[in-house]
Amino acid sequence: MRKALLSLVIASVVAGCQKAEEPKQQNTQVDAGAAQVEQQVSETASASAEQEAETKRLGEWFDSKYEEELQFSPIQLSYLGRKEQYDKIDDMTKAADERELAWKKATVEEMKSQFDYDKLTTEGKESYDLWILQYEQEKANQPFSDYGYFASELGGPEAQFPTFLINQHKVDTEQDMRDYITRIGGISVALGQLLERAQGSAKKGIRPPQFAYDLAIERAQKVTTGQPFGEGDDAPLMADAKKKIAALKDGGKIDEATAKDLQAQVEKALTGDLKSSYDGYIAWLQEDRVNADKEPKGVSNLPDGDSFYTNRLANYTTLPLTADDVHQIGLDEVARIRKEMEGIKDQVGFDGDLPAFFKFIRTDKQFYYPNTDEGREKYLEETRSYLADVQKKLPEYFGILPKADLVVKRVEAFREVPGGAQHYVPGTPDGARPGTYYVHMSDMSALSTTDMETVTYHEGNPGHHMQISIAQELENIPQFRTQAHFTPYVEGWALYSEKLSKEMGQFRDPYRDFGRLTAEMWRAIRLVVDTGMHSKGWSQEQAVQYFLDNSAIPEGAVRSEVRRYLTVPGQATAYKIGMLKIEELRGNAEEALGDQFDIRSFHDTVLGGGALPLPLLEKRVNAWVDSVKQG
Repeated sequence: MRKALLSLVIASVVAGCQKAEEPKQQNTQVDAGAAQVEQQVSETASASAEQEAETKRLGEWFDSKYEEELQFSPIQLSYLGRKEQYDKIDDMTKAADERELAWKKATVEEMKSQFDYDKLTTEGKESYDLWILQYEQEKANQPFSDYGYFASELGGPEAQFPTFLINQHKVDTEQDMRDYITRIGGISVALGQLLERAQGSAKKGIRPPQFAYDLAIERAQKVTTGQPFGEGDDAPLMADAKKKIAALKDGGKIDEATAKDLQAQVEKALTGDLKSSYDGYIAWLQEDRVNADKEPKGVSNLPDGDSFYTNRLANYTTLPLTADDVHQIGLDEVARIRKEMEGIKDQVGFDGDLPAFFKFIRTDKQFYYPNTDEGREKYLEETRSYLADVQKKLPEYFGILPKADLVVKRVEAFREVPGGAQHYVPGTPDGARPGTYYVHMSDMSALSTTDMETVTYHEGNPGHHMQISIAQELENIPQFRTQAHFTPYVEGWALYSEKLSKEMGQFRDPYRDFGRLTAEMWRAIRLVVDTGMHSKGWSQEQAVQYFLDNSAIPEGAVRSEVRRYLTVPGQATAYKIGMLKIEELRGNAEEALGDQFDIRSFHDTVLGGGALPLPLLEKRVNAWVDSVKQG
């Protein structure tokens, strides 16, 4: 851009000089013009150097502060593949949250006092704005710290803690295994802290519906069933610990006596503090369950629930949208997508109306693998083949590509939910642990093959795996931005990726393309249903029926989804809102740039700054459009 600016300055001066009448005057003016160019270039270079220096200084400050922030969370350190505080679990108390928020406030004040915003580069200003926005978002959420449900359709601490140890606590040495054992005790403390918070919320009349209690009880019991707690197969953590100890022994890192000692310590930790904490957790859930609503209600029924839901929409969309705004956007999108669905129904020659086609897709056996281990493996094999196919096409649409590997696997049995949503767990920034696409497979009747291609691109490439891996691998932005998470950006990108995959030549089977529309309809319905239940008094059954009337999604998956929205209010609205914004930005860029528009550069611009709130993403894309115009 400095070269472009220099060209414009020179062109301007030369054009002015051409108006001179006498050779002597012209030479004088040219000399003066040259001096003016030299001065302007010098001033521009000086300003640019000053901006680069200030931005570099700010980046170093960000990295220092981010390191401080990471020390608040041993769990996050482990997710990043680091082994500091490897024997610890996070402090889950409200006091810990308040300390971290106070720390973040102090860093914002320090940043404002130490850095001149006007002296930063565009990228530097973006990071500055983002740091403040993250604090402002956390500050806005703070008054509702008691409102988060302790358990949801998507999971709770009773399953998340064991899942963390199994999948994120890598054991390479004897000390790593000893840290693992210590962390079992840490889980016991953390679960007790979260139970105390749940009890405090309950005293204020803030409880999830009864079904969330039932799910949490079931998951907790699975963690403490089996060896060494009783008869049967090894409990999940015992099985994992044995596997990791055996790997150390087989690798020659420990001897037989040490292996036996470590296993004995695992059994002691599990049957001691962990069993006690889980028993206490289960006992309270069983006792308090009767106080929860058997017929689920939206959060507007909670004390100051409308304000809480407004906060959730702002948090999850990063836009100033009301519940009425979101509801209407959903209704409009549902109507639009239904028309496209009608087109595919006619294309395949189905004799009947759209609701009949939904029922056909939902129930015909040709669209489901058998509910057997063989059927599950075939589902996974086909999923992997889709990923291999789309992988070959990525360079045509992206300049920046992820380095991290991606694996596809079934959800662990102790946390598997029939009809549960497939999901992605990022790998480590260094690629040592690959990204993982998890599939709930206990009920294959909830996994229509018409949907599988869509979900594969959403969770894998070019969706979550690509976006999150690229963000973690970026080297030209402060570290805190590589781990930022804004739901409308992250999920909006993944939903945009579904449609992009069709543009890339995928979805050659019209039934799979109908599945893509079903997935988009799914996200449009979310806008209607989430706001319907939490703002407009819809019942759970009303939400389920609206889903079934407007999509071909299996009923088991529909019911799981509606339970999800009831227990994580507002989150589901982020997907479609984010997708619509990315599509809007792309459309605006294509119109503004015409033949200059390059899809690879657009995608690199969107992905090249890490996850951003939608207003900052729009600002970033607009700046890219301006830079392309200027040459």
